Amino acid sequence: MRYTSPDLLEHLASAYVLGTLSGGARRRFERLQRERADVRVRVTQWESRLGQLAVSVPVHKPSPRVWAAIAARTQPARPPHAAQAKAGWLGWLRPAGFGFGGLAAGVMAASVLFVTAPGLFMSSDQIAMRTGEKLPQSYVGLLTDAQGNGKLLVSSLRHGRTMTVKVIGPITPPAGGTLVLWAVPASGPAFALGPVPTSGSAVSMLPDTSEKLLSKVGKLVVTLETDAAPAAPSGAVVFSGNCAKLW
Repeated sequence: MRYTSPDLLEHLASAYVLGTLSGGARRRFERLQRERADVRVRVTQWESRLGQLAVSVPVHKPSPRVWAAIAARTQPARPPHAAQAKAGWLGWLRPAGFGFGGLAAGVMAASVLFVTAPGLFMSSDQIAMRTGEKLPQSYVGLLTDAQGNGKLLVSSLRHGRTMTVKVIGPITPPAGGTLVLWAVPASGPAFALGPVPTSGSAVSMLPDTSEKLLSKVGKLVVTLETDAAPAAPSGAVVFSGNCAKLW
């Protein structure tokens, strides 16, 4: 397989960071990371995104059943005679009330948390250094609906001329209209950045670099327009979010 599709690489990188990519597919993707810097950058970006999202999730204490299930899967059952033979010299290593099953469960839980939410343990720059790459300087925006549900992730390299809009929440395709992304500067009129997909992701060409276009933009909005190429926003605002500098 030739890994040239941006959508495919985004899907693989997100699945890898989430831990849902397994078996031979995970090994092939890890090999691809060692060979290609652009793949390592994608993985780093996903680690940073998910790490920041994890910070906002309330902490929930797992039930004893969860730890017991993890211990059962990570600690293979031993024959009774084998356990008795090792009890003599291993018993003194085990603190009271803390078995090896609990130790394995704790190590596994910490490892999973470190992979899926590295932002809890280190800065984005430190995350980037894990892969040997500097996190690329970018303009990013997380757009939500009126209820605060995340719908779109917008990103563009600081000196790039393209903008990627990725759908991260379900969007109902509008009837008789087009979703358009707008940049809203601190002063001056809003200007269009491109159409918005209702699924997957889309890449739009920009008339200039993001640095020149977005350096004074503080907000991004999506409106429902009847005109496919409107000169100014005239429809209702569907999604909105801040435009942030990632550096």
